[in-house]
Amino acid sequence: MLLSLLISAAITLGWLWFFVRRDQHPEPFWLLARTFAWGMFAWLVAASFEASLGRLLSSPLPLSVLLVALLTAIFEESSKFAAAHTAVTESAFDEPMDGLVYAVTAALGFALVENVTYTLGFGTQAAAWHALLATLGHALFSAPQGYALGGHWNGRGHRWRRRGLALSIALHFVFNGVLTSGEGWALLLALIGVVGLMTALAWRYYLSYEAAARDLVLTGRPPTSHSPLPSLDRWRAGRSERGEQD
Repeated sequence: MLLSLLISAAITLGWLWFFVRRDQHPEPFWLLARTFAWGMFAWLVAASFEASLGRLLSSPLPLSVLLVALLTAIFEESSKFAAAHTAVTESAFDEPMDGLVYAVTAALGFALVENVTYTLGFGTQAAAWHALLATLGHALFSAPQGYALGGHWNGRGHRWRRRGLALSIALHFVFNGVLTSGEGWALLLALIGVVGLMTALAWRYYLSYEAAARDLVLTGRPPTSHSPLPSLDRWRAGRSERGEQD
């Protein structure tokens, strides 16, 4: 059991090291540690709400499982968002990329506590799969809200951050829905598809803010922010162009 706990912690900290190293302008250790600790506390907050969801699972409602999956996503992503948001007002939060860094840091703090409780509750074998899949999942779920938090640095409003949080909740809900409704090869293929989509989205966010960081160094001006939903930006730009032509 102790070995399983150590492996779960090593996987979580390994992902944390991987994501933090992507930042070309390293963040202060104390702020990363504090955000990670807030992420751990966020699990307790989410778990206190989720404790009341057991009754829904025994409900005769046909969609009760999906409702639990949705509420779980809302509780967990909202608590992780609040944990990451504690770093936004610090002076070290000085570029858009920091939104991604602190969102992922909070998510992995959350995942560490979840992995420990899962190991204690379900044993070694189940914990191994959970640590591998859910740890990365929590980091990827947080990418849209981290991208939106990065917009705080150049004055984006609350609506933009709510949109990022909503997309994180949607990704988490889809992931939960796949886990609870699939089985066998269909489940495996669906998981690969969902994780692949989240990875592509997170990578796109990273590349966008990496380019913004380079522009900031070269020009000294804040980068132009984009929506957590890039296709929405293109649609709005097209509408604007058509309006000017009319």
